[in-house]
Amino acid sequence: MKRYEFIDHTADIGIIAYGKDLQEAFANAAYAMFDILTDADKIDGKESFDIKISANDKEELLRNWLDELLFRYETERILCGKYVINRLDDQNLDAIVFYEKIDHTKHEIKTEIKKHKDKYSIQVIFDL
Repeated sequence: MKRYEFIDHTADIGIIAYGKDLQEAFANAAYAMFDILTDADKIDGKESFDIKISANDKEELLRNWLDELLFRYETERILCGKYVINRLDDQNLDAIVFYEKIDHTKHEIKTEIKKHKDKYSIQVIFDL
């Protein structure tokens, strides 16, 4: 099964993330975001961190998940490549994220995801 595909959009990049369950779909949405930034298959991800996210509903949970990963990319200059989601319900996500520091000899940054008014513009569509 493919992880994700692009959808047509005039100015932004949209994706549809797939998975055998919601955990895999969330992981594949994160994979797609980093694949937009660079070639995600080149991310080794030998180091890891735990992440706990809360929200009022699944849509907000997805936004918070991607926002947190993008924040770490921007502030810590890391690329995330593998995601083990241990818990995912309507309001909580607990995961282990595997990453590596950006190495410009290895990772070509293809594009940046822009920040607008303290929010990130990311369009993700899930068929649930």
